[in-house]
Amino acid sequence: MEPEEFDSDVLRQFVVAFKKGKLKPIVKSQPVPKSNKGPVKVVVGKTFDAIVMDPKNDVLIEFYAPWCGHCKKLEPVYTELGKKYKSEKHLVIAKMDATANDVPNDRYKVEGFPTIYFAPRDKKNNPIKFEGGDRDLEHLSKFIEEHATKLSRTKEEL
Repeated sequence: MEPEEFDSDVLRQFVVAFKKGKLKPIVKSQPVPKSNKGPVKVVVGKTFDAIVMDPKNDVLIEFYAPWCGHCKKLEPVYTELGKKYKSEKHLVIAKMDATANDVPNDRYKVEGFPTIYFAPRDKKNNPIKFEGGDRDLEHLSKFIEEHATKLSRTKEEL
């Protein structure tokens, strides 16, 4: 509840709306990017559902912190990964500043930085966490190839 003026009527209206299930949660979010045409899509709290949970696309998402050394080291590799898969219609390479945006889905737990998940288009509520591999182009590409539901390229072309 974020009222501009607070009195008993405002509180009553809030409680009634809550009981009817008409309230939307407040999601901490950076502004929606004006342009999001780069090889790595920027996700914010307000666009998480539209981009990551889109049932038409597989999504690889990195949750990062701007001050994180590991994240800074990953940045050029992740950009290269985005360029590599830019022509894939049903694959989105995305990133989200998890310090400035809420992650509005409990299945995407961020307990350290960077945290990377693959969200298959047909299993958005069962994302696959990238664990144990080096965060380099080869291992991230292998992770994508292993979990992608439809890529236009064949393994032989790689």
